[in-house]
Amino acid sequence: MSDDGRHDDGRGGGRYVGARVPRREDARLVRGRARFAGDVRLPGTAHAVVVRSPVAHGRLVRCDVKAALAADGVLDVLTPADAAGVRLPCVTLAPGQRAVDYPVLADAIRYAGQPVALVVARSEAAAHDAAELVDLDIEELPPVLGAEYALSGDAPLLHPEWGSNLVTDFPLGDPPAECEAAAAAAEHVVELTVRLGRATPYPMEPRGITASSEDGELTVWASTQAPHHVRDHLADALGLGHGRVRVVACDVGGGFGGKEHVYPDEALVCLAAIRLGRPVRWAESRSEHLAATLPARDAVHRARLAFDGDGRFRALYCDILGDLGAHPSNAGISPFAVTGVTLQGPYRFDRVGARVRAAVTTTTPTGSYRGFGQPEATWTRERLVDEAARLLGVDPVELRLRNLLRPDELPHTSRTWLPHDSGDYPAALEALRELVRTRRPDRRGDDGRRRGIGFSCHVEATGMGPSEEMRRGGTRAGGYETAVLRMEQDASVVVASGVAAIGQGIETTLAQLAADHVGVPLERVRVLLGDTAATPYSPVGSIASRALVLGGGALVRAAVRLRDKITMIAAHQLEASPADVEIAGDVVRVKGDPAASRTLAEIAVSAWRAWDLPEGVDPGLEERVTYDPASYTCAFGAHAAAVAVDPETGAVEVEGYWVVNDCGVVVNPAIVEGQLRGGVVQGIGMALTEELAYTPGGQPLMDYLPPAAPDVPDIEVRLMQTPSPVTPGGMKGVGEAGTIGPPAAIGNAVAAALPGIAGRITGTPLTPQAVWSALAAEADREGERADRTVREDREG
Repeated sequence: MSDDGRHDDGRGGGRYVGARVPRREDARLVRGRARFAGDVRLPGTAHAVVVRSPVAHGRLVRCDVKAALAADGVLDVLTPADAAGVRLPCVTLAPGQRAVDYPVLADAIRYAGQPVALVVARSEAAAHDAAELVDLDIEELPPVLGAEYALSGDAPLLHPEWGSNLVTDFPLGDPPAECEAAAAAAEHVVELTVRLGRATPYPMEPRGITASSEDGELTVWASTQAPHHVRDHLADALGLGHGRVRVVACDVGGGFGGKEHVYPDEALVCLAAIRLGRPVRWAESRSEHLAATLPARDAVHRARLAFDGDGRFRALYCDILGDLGAHPSNAGISPFAVTGVTLQGPYRFDRVGARVRAAVTTTTPTGSYRGFGQPEATWTRERLVDEAARLLGVDPVELRLRNLLRPDELPHTSRTWLPHDSGDYPAALEALRELVRTRRPDRRGDDGRRRGIGFSCHVEATGMGPSEEMRRGGTRAGGYETAVLRMEQDASVVVASGVAAIGQGIETTLAQLAADHVGVPLERVRVLLGDTAATPYSPVGSIASRALVLGGGALVRAAVRLRDKITMIAAHQLEASPADVEIAGDVVRVKGDPAASRTLAEIAVSAWRAWDLPEGVDPGLEERVTYDPASYTCAFGAHAAAVAVDPETGAVEVEGYWVVNDCGVVVNPAIVEGQLRGGVVQGIGMALTEELAYTPGGQPLMDYLPPAAPDVPDIEVRLMQTPSPVTPGGMKGVGEAGTIGPPAAIGNAVAAALPGIAGRITGTPLTPQAVWSALAAEADREGERADRTVREDREG
């Protein structure tokens, strides 16, 4: 058996990996036995309410809390003076980035909803009442909305000491001059300026936290994707030893990137618990979520695609301008940098380059959201590809097939440093085309709507490999995972991993890997996650489609070692060669001789009690393995959407949706399909309805519209499996794959339905107003052309 887990175990290649094993998490969820952050109830718990700025930009001249402190039930009120020096870090720093951290409370107001005080009382009602008594005197300043305006000469400066609202400006990939030269040598160029609307993670469960401080130790229960990440940043911000902070990740009702950060309001709750010496809890309201939880996407791209007359892609270049909001968040510039890194996608080009800029505005800081810059890259690239096909008069699928990297060209490193490990991209797209051809909905009759089919292709960067070039580009490169695998004396198996369960089924899939690679029944495997006091350290947690790739990769190696040790002990006791010994259910036996066997429990007892062990073998059955990947893995997806567009109203309906996805070895097909379908629904929201907009005064609007059940068609999923040569076990990530392709596929479908305005399909979301306005603008343009023709005819 090899150390990477690729072995012939005599059981048909695996009893559990690849099986549709029911999610073990669901039992407690459907029976109401889950423990969410809001379920944590400790004796003497106080309740916190955050006082937030009502204005987008200003200076906090006075924060009078005397009336609030005097109110019934109030225990404490924290102001900027009480949190002076408490700051949170920007984890990833881009070249030349001006801000590296930010305060949890400050006198400088830079977005509506920014925390300015925290009220703590014996009851939630008392805390809310007292919060109304906090008297704020704010010297209001003009708001700065939109990154383009922020960089204009007319915009006020959010940080006057910088002399500009620009935070960073750096290149990725091939230099602009080389991209220009390649474009000049090409026969055709298409250009688009696209705008990506600001979207926000919108989980069923908003953020929540309970903190308890006792005997100099801080214990935190939180709805989080990254418990060790939270522990580190809280310890550093509050001046505590890391060993004195424990974070317990509760069940999570959706994260999607919005819960990978530590937020200022959460740090304040911990500070209050330390000051009071009693537990303090806080739960985010839905309106607070829209004002304070980090949104994402907000960017403007100016992009061009150069290609020859035969459709060969020559050059791709994109000027990326991202809106950071009030300051770089925990995620920093990374989402915009990832857009540049993944710009090339699954195609071959002579040159690919990007310029990445980011500016501050008086809006909520932007951060992580499922897909993390990749839906934006896919939107821009795939819209350009469709416009190139339109210019050439060729089928857009055929144009993609001409340029997709072939299996014999992999592994391949993109022009923007992203390593593509394995896959058959053309086969996936061809399978998708056939799926659409045979499953396209039959819409008979004329209802006045115009219909179109759109395609998109992408690679999903998963696993967070340690590419130094990508680190220099400001992306979230790096990260390892450790698995601790132990067989107890009753032959049960315990898996401890630093990744977090956030609804993605990781408890089930880790158990499947352990059961298969050790060779024990699945019901004997227990998985421990989410407690910094009981699990191995994870530098970043469950983000970036990495939990199974890295956590599972470490586990596979640990399982191989544990299995080898068990067979070595059994071989010694049975006087056989280890190669002739196998684990079969509850026994370890000599192949071909069922009578020569020991139960697993007997082997485990002898191992832990050091009875009859081979020379040089240590007591116990526990393996601790760290997997630090040599590279990213790249999953692949091809998406297609069928839409109907009402030209009278601009309303878009998605009538059919198809996905072909390759995420390497599929541990649990049901979980993978569920991940993909859920991601597609979020992608439909980004494409059609979801946008966090602001008033001219900088106030966030509260009419955010995620898709509802009638907005979602049947989503048909087909899985391909090209094992990763990088990951032990062959897995690639899939957590974000469903979200990356839909905006581009739907945008291309709308352009196909309305070819007369295809060049105007450049922004998300494609709301009825946006589509209708594009139709109206084109009608006005055609009217002007007709008038001009008439005038010319008369003059002639």
